[in-house]
Amino acid sequence: MTDLLIAFFVNDIEREYENYTTTTLAHAACGRGHKVCYITPSDFVLNPDDSLSVHGRFIPERKYKRRGDFFKVLKSDEDCKIQKLDASDIDILMLRNDPSIDFDRPWAMEAGILFGREAAKRGVIVVNDPDSLGRAVNKLYFQSFPVDVRAETLITKNSADIREFAKAHKGNIILKPLQGSGGAGVFKLDPENRSNLNQMIEAIGRDGYVIAQAYVPAAKKGDIRLFVMNGEPLQIDGKYAALRRVAAKDDIRSNIHAGATREAVEIGETELRVAELIRPKLIADGMFLVGIDIVGEKILEVNVFSPGNLESCSELAGVDFTAPILDALERKVTIARQYDGAFDNRHLAIM
Repeated sequence: MTDLLIAFFVNDIEREYENYTTTTLAHAACGRGHKVCYITPSDFVLNPDDSLSVHGRFIPERKYKRRGDFFKVLKSDEDCKIQKLDASDIDILMLRNDPSIDFDRPWAMEAGILFGREAAKRGVIVVNDPDSLGRAVNKLYFQSFPVDVRAETLITKNSADIREFAKAHKGNIILKPLQGSGGAGVFKLDPENRSNLNQMIEAIGRDGYVIAQAYVPAAKKGDIRLFVMNGEPLQIDGKYAALRRVAAKDDIRSNIHAGATREAVEIGETELRVAELIRPKLIADGMFLVGIDIVGEKILEVNVFSPGNLESCSELAGVDFTAPILDALERKVTIARQYDGAFDNRHLAIM
């Protein structure tokens, strides 16, 4: 199937990068002959007649041999044209923004969720499902997964509660904000720095609730980022879309942009068991493409908004993981056309 219109919703064009998963997917979609446009939080229009329009940034329709060439065009105001179109003309809308980095623009944080719902009402396939994303705007969503795969967690703004939790875990805990991503505001408490606990609590707590999490010793070896698509670990011929992220020296954050290194990793029974335990929830919520961060037998994060490192996973495994993702998106459009409104967006998103 070719010539679909696939729209990618992002925070803004300026904060996109060549190796981002969004860029990788958009470039691959162009290579298949699909039309591609980018949408940002200020681009939606709900008209007086109740129709929904968008101001899309359209990538010129041609083959881009190198992703760098595609990205250069995306960034160019001369090459890309802004066109207003009816949202119902979009076949697939991928919500790929990170609400937490729009803290300075509160109006933008949930724009993708709000207008994604409106787009879905008008027949657009929206992934991940915006209704479920609305329940996942902070890390409290993580608590809805089975307790067997979660590290013991306390969420509070009361410093005495946190001190008691730290004592129960012999001073080895992780502290992080309820809202946020990318390793921002994450601290590790251990016996050597326990005198700084009050400062850590204050630094995180001034912006909201604090998550205190039992430290998982296996984290010393780094965590495993594993992509899950349609509820199943993403793989091609037994090669999984996964990598190990090892934090930089003297840093607990395993995010690549925070200085962590990436390594190839074998996915075994432990990781597959963890993925299987969270599969029912992902399917029920219409979470088409997510990234789960695994340490030992626990998940530390479930990124349902903008999971990254797909390009790195492809490079390390020697396969192109954009192919099965685009295959799945094309299949959803085929199903939607064959059944003509028989399925709601949440079900289509995971088919």
